[in-house]
Amino acid sequence: MQYEQFNDGRPRVSLPKPSIDTGMGLERISAIMQGVDSVFETDLFVNLITASEDLYKVKAQGDQTASFRVIADHLRSACFLIADGVSPANEGRGYVLRRIMRRAMRHAHILGTREPNMYQLVGALGREMGDAYPDLLRAQPAIESAFQQEEQSFQRTLGRGLALLDEATATLGKGGVLTGDVAFKLYDTFGFPLDLTQDVLRGREMTVDEPGYNAAMEEQRTRSQENSKFTAGDGSDAVWHSVRDASGATNFQGYEAEETSGTLKTALVGGAQVKALKTGDKAELVFDQSPFYAESGGQAGDRGEIFFPGGARFRVNDVQKRASDVFAHVGEMVTGAAKVGDVAELKIDRVRRAKIRANHSATHLLHAALRNKLGKHVTQKGSLVEADYFRFDFSHTAPMTREEIETVEAEVNAVVRQNAEAQIKVMAPDKAIEAGAMALFGEKYGDEVRVLRLGNSVSEASAPYSVELCGGTHVARTGDIAVFVITSEGGVAQGVRRIEGVTGEAALAYLKGQANIAREIAAQFKSPIADAPGRVSALAAERKKLEAELADARKKLAMGGGGSASGPEEVNGIKFIGKIVDVPAKDLKGLADEAKKSVGSGVVVFVAVTEGRATVVVGVTDDLTKRFPAGDLVTKAVQAVGGAKGGGRPDMAQGGGPDGAKADDAIGAVKAALAG
Repeated sequence: MQYEQFNDGRPRVSLPKPSIDTGMGLERISAIMQGVDSVFETDLFVNLITASEDLYKVKAQGDQTASFRVIADHLRSACFLIADGVSPANEGRGYVLRRIMRRAMRHAHILGTREPNMYQLVGALGREMGDAYPDLLRAQPAIESAFQQEEQSFQRTLGRGLALLDEATATLGKGGVLTGDVAFKLYDTFGFPLDLTQDVLRGREMTVDEPGYNAAMEEQRTRSQENSKFTAGDGSDAVWHSVRDASGATNFQGYEAEETSGTLKTALVGGAQVKALKTGDKAELVFDQSPFYAESGGQAGDRGEIFFPGGARFRVNDVQKRASDVFAHVGEMVTGAAKVGDVAELKIDRVRRAKIRANHSATHLLHAALRNKLGKHVTQKGSLVEADYFRFDFSHTAPMTREEIETVEAEVNAVVRQNAEAQIKVMAPDKAIEAGAMALFGEKYGDEVRVLRLGNSVSEASAPYSVELCGGTHVARTGDIAVFVITSEGGVAQGVRRIEGVTGEAALAYLKGQANIAREIAAQFKSPIADAPGRVSALAAERKKLEAELADARKKLAMGGGGSASGPEEVNGIKFIGKIVDVPAKDLKGLADEAKKSVGSGVVVFVAVTEGRATVVVGVTDDLTKRFPAGDLVTKAVQAVGGAKGGGRPDMAQGGGPDGAKADDAIGAVKAALAG
């Protein structure tokens, strides 16, 4: 660094202290202080590499050294990202994480591992850096789960992708170039990023046709953009930007008021601007100011009514933001007429708004409770706040246990019972974050933000329970939420879970419904409600026992009845059992195993017909699998009943076809194959 350069074109000025950026960060200083030649030889990396050697049973020497270094470096990066709430994904920062993880897993594959075991190294990193970064330890279960799931997925695709790569490079020698379309197919079909393909080919002294790859990628982007265009082509975006230029932004009054007056600035019917409205018109109206909340941040738009002079009435069914800050009141002119320039009275549905406020505030308390219970890696990934329910998506890799759900539910209700006053401050985003407010990654914030503080900490004196940036509407006190209930928890994407819940009257109705179900079950058993769970468990156990006994009886009947009651027949010197049996298709493999044991050496075929469709299982004893692989035999049987092919192991294979009436032909096809 030598000069200061100015935007206005003035000549450069020499800096008083010219300098260079040596890149001498903490790790490089550590290498010098420890007297080693590389950061990978410092105590931190050495311990991670040693743990990797123990896991993979390979020494970090020679050609393997680079792989161990990649694993140690990428493991550390990925763990910190996951602890910070990032999940592997196909876009954004989640895609960066996935590429980091998969490159490390590729090098583990080079070292010879074929099992998803990299998650076992997370503990080693925690031991090294957990004292300085306690979030690593809190998030360790989530990090391990994310690694295990991602490596399982990658192991499945890696084999198929490498097979395609081997096939494509079979005729290429050293210095060969893989075509761009094949490299793109590896990315598009198997999730191989370009750098991973290049990494594999580098070891084979080959390269990729990058211009060809980029051309294939651009072609796909063009197709995607064409497919995503609105078919109407009505230029609606241009219309709303024109409205924005003419009318200005809508002044939202809904934080303080539930009804205000406003001047109608613009009206659109069928996407076109009009000067007047008549009864029956379905329209979008824009006012200079409004108490109606426009859908954003996951919170649904308000509903209500707008009253024009002369008794005219417009029903608002939804409110949407157009051109970022123009509120479009979507609805229908119920009675009378109105024109642009009229001053109207805008009134929201107060009861519905109160329910939305309670649900929205509940999501903030839920977010804090999840982070307290599951770890600080939990971050919001999306939400929907309606009047009758809410849903909340968050980063976490494993299903929540019943105990975790109950703990979170109880903690939120404890804060609700505090009946603490909600506190809202308006400040600059950076100041809000410095003060401890949570901001959502990917959200855009203006020059000023609303900072919402809800409740008091359940573990730390005088500390708030939840502090987040939020532009939505919220309760005045936590007690306004009344009751909080989680109704469901499940997965929506890899590393993302979803909770649905209710508050207030909806929560009481839900609990009452659950109680009614319990009473009905107890009435069926003629027992107290407290005894009902035990009675249900006993009934389920009894049913399971009876189903097992029935399945066993069916197997015995299948093995003992019919033409083979006197034992297996012989086909070309091979013991053979072939039968059509009346058992569920899922029991065929167990039946085949029993039959194989009974013949000692031979081939067995069982066919079950369900709703006209045939399911075929072929079993071959180990001594005959080289002569008669089960997969080859079952394919012949499947083709006899109208199917294409079957699959499985050499000693057991399964398939099916639509023509159950030809079940005998399936058995005959196997016999013919044995007869030669």
